[in-house]
Amino acid sequence: MRNIIAIVCFTAVALPAASQAVPVDTLTRAPKSASVSSQVDSSYTIGAEDVINIAVWKEPDFSSTVPVRPDGKISLALIGDVQAAGKTPTELADDLTGLLKKYISEPRVTVMVTTMNSRRAFLLGEVNRPGPIVMTPAMTVLQAIAAAGGPTAYANSKKVYVLRTENGHQTKLPFNYKEAIKGNSPEQNIVLKPGDTIVVP
Repeated sequence: MRNIIAIVCFTAVALPAASQAVPVDTLTRAPKSASVSSQVDSSYTIGAEDVINIAVWKEPDFSSTVPVRPDGKISLALIGDVQAAGKTPTELADDLTGLLKKYISEPRVTVMVTTMNSRRAFLLGEVNRPGPIVMTPAMTVLQAIAAAGGPTAYANSKKVYVLRTENGHQTKLPFNYKEAIKGNSPEQNIVLKPGDTIVVP
């Protein structure tokens, strides 16, 4: 009887050790397609002055982190200049995949936006840290003011407004900070667009 008990106890201890084996998918982890979009936002459009990371599977010589030039292009070894601005990470990865086929058999390319310098808004007036801020995806007016340290004690937080220029025409969009932080008037807490200026009088 004691021998049987010992065998059962040994089996009970051994089973968890077996369950800790490394999963198969971690051993075979690799890009499933030639194009993998940025984790920032699959619909994000790359712009000038953004910084992007290009990783080519098992090809470190073709992998690099590069800035997007003011003309919207990037420069890569052997390939030369490639248009990046105006494309999503997935689209750029597709373009690079096609270009790299001249040098690599079945290239697998990942493009990730590491710094979104092209997506900037500006805060003026009575905020603790006025100036440009880099926008996060779907950043709202309230989030931008928070990123700037919030309004100062002298701010007229009921009279905040957003200046937006589209097609050469400037519009003034009102924003009541006091109501917004209470959860009221959600329609005023709009999603910002690159180039918007938030004025806190």
